[in-house]
Amino acid sequence: MDFETLRERALAFREDLLARKERIAPEDFDWYPYDTMANVLHLDALLSGPNRSVFDSVAGTRIADFGAADGDFGFFLEAELGCGVDIVDHAPTNFNGLRGARRLVEELPSKAEVHEVDLDTQFRMPAQHYGAVFFLGLLYHLKNPFYVLEQLARHADLCFLSTRVAQLAPDRTTQLKDQPVAYLLHPSEANDDATNFWIFSEAGLKRLFERTGWEVLDFTTVGCTEGSDPSAQDRDERAFALLRSRA
Repeated sequence: MDFETLRERALAFREDLLARKERIAPEDFDWYPYDTMANVLHLDALLSGPNRSVFDSVAGTRIADFGAADGDFGFFLEAELGCGVDIVDHAPTNFNGLRGARRLVEELPSKAEVHEVDLDTQFRMPAQHYGAVFFLGLLYHLKNPFYVLEQLARHADLCFLSTRVAQLAPDRTTQLKDQPVAYLLHPSEANDDATNFWIFSEAGLKRLFERTGWEVLDFTTVGCTEGSDPSAQDRDERAFALLRSRA
């Protein structure tokens, strides 16, 4: 399937799922408020050449969606590509304690499995092998990203990853982009969210991929692509990468 077709089907699925969420609006919790399905637009900008058909190799395989919010994208891959789906998140930091994902498993209905895992303290994979893992918007929430990416490379063929990156330090003069470094946030930086930890430079992120057993197949950045820094909201740059395990 060409990616343009997949994108359009994903956007149609998003509308149907949003309508269903509105109809069954629970009284005891709120749905995750941000549009996770919009990641398909960033994947559209990321994938090039033969990688435009990468989802052909994902179809029918088992996938894991880490930091999945309500699991919307995983439910789409199950419905459209016949994937077996593991929704993996840490309930105390998930927006609604994973109640949204569990409610949708019952409502759709879906065979997806919901797993509560704290990647920093008890990393484990629900299955031994995955065709692909989705690690979108999660890396900077990890205390030990090196260890987690290394483990993922042992269990997955492909990884779709996004994370925040920075070209400058918060002083707006120290250059980071071409140095393989990461900036450790103060708890009050970056939206005053103490669960944000490491913001890598682009060079640092690519070095991390190399050292943890991944080959970069496609890479792009979006947002503030000139003069981004790790903490200012209006200087937010995001990297998207398609990775293949060398394990």
